[in-house]
Amino acid sequence: MASAQDGPRDFEITPIGGYRFGGTFGIDGSSDSYEFADSASFGLILNLREQHNTQWELLYSTQSTDAELNGAGTTTSVGIESHTLQFGGTYQGQDDRLRPYVALTLGGTHLSTDADSDTFFSGSIGLGFQVMPNERIGIRLEARAYGVLTDSDTDLFCQTGPNQNICAVRVDGDIFSQFETFAGLVLRF
Repeated sequence: MASAQDGPRDFEITPIGGYRFGGTFGIDGSSDSYEFADSASFGLILNLREQHNTQWELLYSTQSTDAELNGAGTTTSVGIESHTLQFGGTYQGQDDRLRPYVALTLGGTHLSTDADSDTFFSGSIGLGFQVMPNERIGIRLEARAYGVLTDSDTDLFCQTGPNQNICAVRVDGDIFSQFETFAGLVLRF
């Protein structure tokens, strides 16, 4: 165990695995919407100690899922890849073995299908805690809410050509939100 003078290590790498819930895109000019299917998510978090209870944080998270059309009496599904890269920080409690924290990050989210892709400004807030049985290895458990800013007249996943000009989704709204729970192995250096 490190002495009180040594303090926590300066750098953390945390591979994460979790489950992401929710996410709905309204279709412009219609009451129909595309809903993201809940699915597994994976990622990596890098933290650099700023002070004893604050860290800089770089978050990467990815999800492969389907968006299903709800409405119009038909079932249409679009495969979607979501990649989120955000930068921010954490504010942690004072305990060295069980540290509750709040995390806030801002960055971008890239959404893509086989036909098209687009990148949007996004942010997230997370609440969790680290369990650190020793100074080098621990576990991070967290619940995080994501918000992706979209323009109310954004067309997503469009395909144009001589025979067709269609968009899979026309967003009717300003924010797309999801919720994620995950666990990760914290490695301190």
